Amino acid sequence: METTKTPPGPTLDPIEIEVFRHLFTALAEEMGAALRRAAFSPNIKERRDYSCALFSPDGTAVAQGDHMPVHLGAMPMSVSATLADLGPLRQGDVAILNDPFHGGTHLPDVTLVSPVFTSDGTTLLGYVSARAHHADVGGMAPGSMPLAEEIFQEGLRIPPLLLLREGERVEEVWKLVLANVRTPQERKGDLDAQLGALHTGAVRLREIAERKGGERTLEAQAALVAYADRLFRAGLSRIPLGEWSAEDHLEGDGFSDDPIPIRVTVRAEEERLVIDFSGTGAQTRGGVNAVSAITSSAIRYVLRCLVEDLLELSLPAGGGSMESVELSLPEGSVVNARPPAAVAAGNVETSQRITDVLLRALGRALPERMPALSQGTMNNVTAGGVDPRTNRPFAYYETVGGGMGGGPKGGGLSGVHSHMSNTMNTPIEALEHAYPFRVVRYAIRRGSGGAGLHPGGDGLRRDLEFLAPARVTILSERRKAGPEGQGEGHPGAPGENALIRAGQETRLPGKVTFDALPEDVLSIRSPGGGGWGRPPAL
Repeated sequence: METTKTPPGPTLDPIEIEVFRHLFTALAEEMGAALRRAAFSPNIKERRDYSCALFSPDGTAVAQGDHMPVHLGAMPMSVSATLADLGPLRQGDVAILNDPFHGGTHLPDVTLVSPVFTSDGTTLLGYVSARAHHADVGGMAPGSMPLAEEIFQEGLRIPPLLLLREGERVEEVWKLVLANVRTPQERKGDLDAQLGALHTGAVRLREIAERKGGERTLEAQAALVAYADRLFRAGLSRIPLGEWSAEDHLEGDGFSDDPIPIRVTVRAEEERLVIDFSGTGAQTRGGVNAVSAITSSAIRYVLRCLVEDLLELSLPAGGGSMESVELSLPEGSVVNARPPAAVAAGNVETSQRITDVLLRALGRALPERMPALSQGTMNNVTAGGVDPRTNRPFAYYETVGGGMGGGPKGGGLSGVHSHMSNTMNTPIEALEHAYPFRVVRYAIRRGSGGAGLHPGGDGLRRDLEFLAPARVTILSERRKAGPEGQGEGHPGAPGENALIRAGQETRLPGKVTFDALPEDVLSIRSPGGGGWGRPPAL
């Protein structure tokens, strides 16, 4: 079969490029809708912890749904790793992977990749990919996000393998995956939902090619990438020339409370932007280590937000190739960890801190445009045990929203997921139906947002009562100091974790694993966002 690469030179006019832009974006969004409808787990069906994207035949991102920033910026590495390991995929092939050191991010994020050919099977039109956070992929604790010292304790590690070969299930791979998870029926259902999303994307891409022509469709992919690159360069050119540095830190790795520094220097030059993380702390014993895909994803997110603000228009959904950005990520550091480092929290917590430190550095270059810091954590909670209603294992995962930082155009939102997280909450009714839990309190933490001309948004309080014994892990940040404000704005209030047992409240650390008893209440109180600008005089 011919595997035609994306033509290098687009010949389409601007109107036709814009038509294709919306067609490709709608394709990715429809993939996400198909995945959500078919998913088994509340984490995917209700919280929408997934992402879908379209890639060109050479693996360049063309279009992405409005899904999870922490997924989308890293998915090109998954496609590249798949093609490097397995070579050109055939019609009907579906690859699976989650290895953070080989195209993945952390183990619960399982990615499927499949090629799409024209109806006659002669021409490769591109690749569709669906990534979803599975509530359990094995490991030493339910939810697969434990306080681990090496990746082998975090769950099943899958390099690029074929899950389907030319349309037929590879039974050995399915059996291996499902034998190593606590909730195999739910995992199988979610994997089937991801396969459904790939099928939806493939059908839509073939329809586009049949309507517009295969060559025209490939030209449009190249045109969109080139257009995004031009916009990206134009946006970066509006950053004043100079060099700015910033530093922030993680509040320990779960085994030690010692702060872990993350330092960045941003240097704007005539033709490029250099981002250097020299001086960042070495990779740690605990799982706050981020692989390079995560750091690259956070950088892509921040720069895309900045460029769109500077140009006052939106980039194509693929975001471009970022060829004008040069990265320096010290190997063996907490922003470019090497195996066998534990990495579960690197994806969810360190990604937020990388975002924060970049915003602080760029805030020195463009103080009137950059917002104050948002909550800076995803407040991750995993829990698992045996549901007494069914006598079957359960595995629960959720993140909790918090305060968004105030910005130059207004105050921050309250009780939302921000930056690298773009999920929703699990509705109380769905949560209590699926798990042996009861939500006894769910409210805004009034006054937790930082004061400012434009104040930060408030955090949340979510109290969860356990109705059965459960093994619980919390991975959270901003428990010692709240998110900083911008331009004389005040910081937001730090978050709190507490266990209420027999009416007595005990403060919990930011990262902890413990055994909950029936009638125990876990209280997560998320940080508020920082305020922007000097608060008005009282």
